[in-house]
Amino acid sequence: MDTNKRPETMERITTPALADAFIKEQVAALREQIGDKKVLLALSGGVDSSVVAALLIKAVGRQLVCVHVNHGLLRKGEPEQVVKVFRDEMNANLIYVDAVDRFLDKLAGVADPETKRKIIGAEFIRVFEEEARKLDDIDFLAQGTIYPDILESVGVKAHHNVGGLPEDLKFELVEPVKLLYKDEVRVVGKALGLPDSMVYRQPFPGPGLGVRCVGAITRDRLEALREADAIVREEIGKLPETPWQYFCAIPDVQSTGIRYVDGEGKRYMGWAVIIRAVNTVDAVTATVPEIPFAVLCKMRDQIVRIPGVNRVLWDISEKPVATIEWE
Repeated sequence: MDTNKRPETMERITTPALADAFIKEQVAALREQIGDKKVLLALSGGVDSSVVAALLIKAVGRQLVCVHVNHGLLRKGEPEQVVKVFRDEMNANLIYVDAVDRFLDKLAGVADPETKRKIIGAEFIRVFEEEARKLDDIDFLAQGTIYPDILESVGVKAHHNVGGLPEDLKFELVEPVKLLYKDEVRVVGKALGLPDSMVYRQPFPGPGLGVRCVGAITRDRLEALREADAIVREEIGKLPETPWQYFCAIPDVQSTGIRYVDGEGKRYMGWAVIIRAVNTVDAVTATVPEIPFAVLCKMRDQIVRIPGVNRVLWDISEKPVATIEWE
């Protein structure tokens, strides 16, 4: 039996009752798999890893050790928010690792998206192995893998928690939500009592801004992307009905821009920021919602003030044929 294939008879989790049944089943399975051992969780703060954390806390309590790695590819203010929510408010056993320079040095000059994913995934595991060696008897690695990750890793793209794992992995994997779609994970999160701000937090890829800083990552372009992303999330987040996901990307292409200094136009080369917004239920297909033109213009006026940026584009491609992310 393929444990990575969702059974055709598996009912979609759409109600609290179905979520409760799933939780009960997974808690029993986790206790049987883990026993009295310890498990290390890659805690990004997104809904997938948060639901996994809540399931593990319910199943094995303090046997869970959460590790949050700041790889330099997170959104603006995100590392600080993760520490505040999980360590201060949820009282999780949380280890914070500042690995910004380590990751960005490894990624320097790497343009191929699959290679970037595998570097990020492999380096993540190395960080966890190092943290595990500082602890006693860590035998398991928990991950927030969900079913679309598995589907897209077959002939489409490798996810850091599917196709990017090193062959010499020294942990046994724990993946309690790997057969669920994103909407099901949210229903389970609500049933577990997680706050709405966590359950409905926007999806964020494991490689983070690494797959939105298209091509070889540079620190200046990455910082421009981080600032632009914050503007996009702030402004689109004010809409009465927000899309399922909204973000931006910066391709490694420059175009000519003009700035006026003392009434004289100065030409310079700058990057384009691409705004992306989609609606979806299961992340397998996606449509593009309309964004009011006034909102697009407001974002444009802020984004072009970011050093190095001179254009703002709006991506209206649907999935398929495009994917949600640019890489």
